[in-house]
Amino acid sequence: MMARPTAPSSCQDDQIDLVVLVEAPDWAALARPEAVVQRAAAAAVSVAGVAGAVAITVLMTDDAEIAALNRAWRGRDRPTNVLSFPAAPIPGAPVTSARPLGDIVLAAGVVAAEARAQGKTLDNHVSHLIVHGVLHLAGHEHETDKAAAAMQALEIRALSDLGIADPYERDVAKAG
Repeated sequence: MMARPTAPSSCQDDQIDLVVLVEAPDWAALARPEAVVQRAAAAAVSVAGVAGAVAITVLMTDDAEIAALNRAWRGRDRPTNVLSFPAAPIPGAPVTSARPLGDIVLAAGVVAAEARAQGKTLDNHVSHLIVHGVLHLAGHEHETDKAAAAMQALEIRALSDLGIADPYERDVAKAG
């Protein structure tokens, strides 16, 4: 059974109505998860060219919960770092309300292990995964080389706006 957070955090700026649910205790390693998520989501929405106000929910959970979601929605029986669930348009929704963009789920154990293995701070890796997830919610994908390159360019731009180094720079160095 999934534990429910006692006090979801909600923050809103001019463009993003954001709800952050921190349900796994391992996320205590991240000092201010709501602030990290808010900054990264705003940067991603900006580079993606998303028009109008949007609503995004981020669930920060554990590896077991994300493994169950990954199995149910993608047929992959293992934990992953991030999952994105784009929202369908709501027919008849008022033009003045924030348009639901979707939900993002992060797994504490996988994300922390990746950050350590890649020599990144947890804040920077979470920021990258939130940017990646928001770009998926905005319709970007990485199924082809061309689409992956375009999405990576947006990720790099958003992260640069946050003062975070290119996360793919090592991949290029390893390939060469």
